[in-house]
Parts: sequence; C-alpha cells; structure tokens
Amino acid sequence: MTDVWADIATEFLHFYPRGRRLLAVAGADAERSRRAADDLAAALTKVGQRVLREHSPEGTEADLRATVNPFREGPKSDDVLLVSGPAGLLGERTRGMWNYAVWQLAGDEPPHTVAGSIVDVSDPEHPVRRFADYCSLPASYGA
Repeated sequence: MTDVWADIATEFLHFYPRGRRLLAVAGADAERSRRAADDLAAALTKVGQRVLREHSPEGTEADLRATVNPFREGPKSDDVLLVSGPAGLLGERTRGMWNYAVWQLAGDEPPHTVAGSIVDVSDPEHPVRRFADYCSLPASYGA
C-alpha cells in the first residue's frame, strides 16, 4: 500500500467525516478496481473507519441498487460502503449513488471525469494519482 490510498482516504474523510458513506472504485478493468478498492479499504480501516466491501463484476444498475439500497436503509451508522467494479459504477444512471468515486486506470486508458480521484495503477505496487483539468469535456468522456 502506498501513500496514494492514504491521501485519498484523508480527502474522502475530510468531505464526508461521518454518517453512512458510499464510495466507488471503478475503471475499465473490474478486477483492477477490486485490488485498488482493497488498498483504499485498508487505508480507511487504518484510520479507524468501518468499511464494508462489495464487488460488482458487472456493474449493472440492478446489481448496484441491490447492494446500495439495503446499506442506505439500514440502522444509523458511520460505516463506509466501498464498492468496486467496472465503468458501469459511474454510468449515467448510477453515478449519483456515490458520495465519492475513484477511477483507476492503466497506461493510456482515458479517465472518467465524474471521479473525484484518478489513480494510475499501471504498477499496482506504486500507484500514482493523476491530476488533470477536464472541465471542458463532457461528463461521459472516458465512459
């Protein structure tokens, strides 16, 4: 695990310090998203957060709602539901489910402009956060 995940965890907790929080880690490759989300979950756990981990290999709206709705309707808590999966997690009808989203990519894959953080995991042992100005692109760029 590197400081990239600790930095993203700190940023997420700055914006969403308590209550039920929903966090997505998505990308073109669902399995890469799983590993990135596991690393982010470890960073959140290290700073005292209770993280519930789910993976949606297909990222369909129905699968995501079946995961997210019971979490939202459960008893009051300060838990974080962290869901990993493919680009569908940030689709037009699902992107509003999340408090925060991370887009993982490798090499020349395009980023998704809806994500709050973009992380290049070309080398999974040494992920690098990308900062770019995509303000002039449509929200669907990279989807």
